[in-house]
Amino acid sequence: MSGSEVLVPLVFFLTVGGIWGFLILTKHKERMTMIEKGLKAEDIKSLYERGTLRINPLSSLKWGIVFVAIGIAVLTGMHLHSNYHMEEGVYPALIALFGGIGLIVFYTIANRRLQQ
Repeated sequence: MSGSEVLVPLVFFLTVGGIWGFLILTKHKERMTMIEKGLKAEDIKSLYERGTLRINPLSSLKWGIVFVAIGIAVLTGMHLHSNYHMEEGVYPALIALFGGIGLIVFYTIANRRLQQ
């Protein structure tokens, strides 16, 4: 076994352990500071609750429009490639074009909805 076969996993696990230890130490210091400032246990507990996650419906709309636009771009590229013998390099351009158009459509829909 060479030195790098031992050194690479050792460095990897030491790095992961160091990051994990740093995160635990930081969280501990943060909690101790909150206790010193006089926050109650309920206030501290409410800061760390993860059940308050709200899903933004506009985010789902955005990704739906973008993925539909990309699907249309791929279908258009397949049609152009098979019927008009265009090169396969048209796929990335169409995906970028249709994806951008999808984002513009989302922006106009979201802008109208937020102005209501």
